[in-house]
Amino acid sequence: MTNFSGAFSITEASSPTEAGPARTGTGAGTASRDEFIFRLSSSATACHGFWHDAALVLPSVLFVLYLGFHARSNIKKLSHRRSFVMIGYYGLLWFAVLLNLGWCFLQVWQCTPGKQVAWNLLSLFATSAMLFLEISIVAFLLKENYASCLETLARTFMVSGLFVGVDLLLKAIFIFGFGVPLFLDTEIADRGKWGVWCTNKLLLTAAYGYILFVHFSKWRDKLPPRSAFYNYVIVMFVTTAVMLFACGLAGISGGFGLWLYNLTVVCYHSLYLPFLYVTFLADFFKEEDWLLDSAYYSEMKDAGFFDADWE
Repeated sequence: MTNFSGAFSITEASSPTEAGPARTGTGAGTASRDEFIFRLSSSATACHGFWHDAALVLPSVLFVLYLGFHARSNIKKLSHRRSFVMIGYYGLLWFAVLLNLGWCFLQVWQCTPGKQVAWNLLSLFATSAMLFLEISIVAFLLKENYASCLETLARTFMVSGLFVGVDLLLKAIFIFGFGVPLFLDTEIADRGKWGVWCTNKLLLTAAYGYILFVHFSKWRDKLPPRSAFYNYVIVMFVTTAVMLFACGLAGISGGFGLWLYNLTVVCYHSLYLPFLYVTFLADFFKEEDWLLDSAYYSEMKDAGFFDADWE
């Protein structure tokens, strides 16, 4: 309050009606430019601050630069191997990455008057694109036979698109129909907001928890024999469980729960897409075919897929 009052008093003292004649020419232009820069910098840091935005933008920019640097060689490998599965997920990855990059850059929209609708729409599509990748890649790998099956991929995309479409529609109804500020971090006391997010994270946590339960049960042979897949599921289970806990805590008392929720959101938007790429796509572009087959065989052996052959 001291800074605001000081700024107000300075402005008041330098107003043309009380402190003398109005400035013209270069002085007026300099003053208007300084005022614009002050307002822009103030609005840009009003939501979270510099370090929050830097933690979002920097990893996203680096990942886009990495993908762009390797795009030419990756496209050549995709066209040579003609894997519709990898082509589909590589295209979806680029789509999600660009939407997420825009979301990270335009954080100021949620605190700018008149931009809330645009911010909500951008947030809806950015989070839906990432959720589509998250659901579809798990659903596809859970199929018993997924080695370059275009029909299986199309069916997986249809089912995943249905779930994501319902999720997007419900969120849009809550935001634009009931006025629930799902993506406005300045609104921290809205119980409806935390109720929606708790339900969302509870469903995701339950899905990943069920996969882990099956993995450690007698039905583990129904799951894909890839250790990287289970490492991915474990990481996502822990992440969604922490987000669920943070949402519940923020809805009750705020404070630490709100801080933890913001931290998990930053980690998700800055690290999830690179983590997905490294886990499922990077080997396809780095290794030759026979090395890739050898790596898959080693993962299957480590997962115990061939234990029955030794009995």
